[in-house]
Amino acid sequence: MNKLSNKISVLFLFVALWSCNTKNAESSAEVATASNLIQIESIEEAKEFYAWTADRIPMVSAHRGGPYPGFPENSIEAFENVLNHTPAIIEFDVALTKDSVLVLMHDNTLDRTTNGSGKVIDMTFEEIRTLRLKDKDGNITDFIVPTLEEVLDWGKGKVLYTVDIKREVPFEMVVEALKKAQAEPYAAVITYSVEAAKKVHALHPELMLSVTIRNEEELQRFEDSGIPIDQWIAFTGTSERLAEFNQLLHEKGVFTILGVLGNLDRSANARGDQIYAEFVQKGADILATDRPIEAAEAIKGLIPENSSKKKYLK
Repeated sequence: MNKLSNKISVLFLFVALWSCNTKNAESSAEVATASNLIQIESIEEAKEFYAWTADRIPMVSAHRGGPYPGFPENSIEAFENVLNHTPAIIEFDVALTKDSVLVLMHDNTLDRTTNGSGKVIDMTFEEIRTLRLKDKDGNITDFIVPTLEEVLDWGKGKVLYTVDIKREVPFEMVVEALKKAQAEPYAAVITYSVEAAKKVHALHPELMLSVTIRNEEELQRFEDSGIPIDQWIAFTGTSERLAEFNQLLHEKGVFTILGVLGNLDRSANARGDQIYAEFVQKGADILATDRPIEAAEAIKGLIPENSSKKKYLK
């Protein structure tokens, strides 16, 4: 009887310890996930987050969602993978199907990123939905092409987006989708010219805009555009800008995005990831990169301990 009692006691102890460990593991997972979210709930909060201050938090922007082996570009799974490592801005591309469904796709054709072929605009959504996405090494995954609606719904309360609209897609359709999803606080629209920025601003005067400002001439054009400065996020190109130019933008309260994708990412990969920190120290606030996990790790030591922006990181 005593032996049986002892066995029962040991069993209960095991169950109790297992339960405790399970709860601790779940709690740790929740904390890890929560610490990688960005929660912006209003346009006013978006303006405040993107307003440059000396205590700003340097960040990464995951180009095409941050593809890695096993995680295809422009997929929700790639977004999740990045957020498992770091809070991030997620950049993605919007294309249009034959039957006018907005989907995530960078290329005009399906060949490189899916197991299908042909032009996106020539395929119906139903046809595209049967395809599977390829990762950056060309391996076919189980993941499907998401719609803009699905991505906007998934990202609410998790992330900041920058939305790159392909040429064949009317701005009106994307802006309407943002309105419908009430995604304005966390989804900024990428524009490549003053004219495009003015058009999007006219469609929705409160949207945050990523605008290309690589020199003082382009800066002057935007200052003359009528678009309020507190709605700019300045993409300064894919070549490093002088610290003095970044400072000029900072004095106006504007965040800078440096596109390190391409040559600068390759330089970091070859020479060491400390290069990312050097870009930030010279005034880049957001690094748009194909290596968001590595870049985020390299710049995390530059995050101010008591930043006023930390209230948005959960």
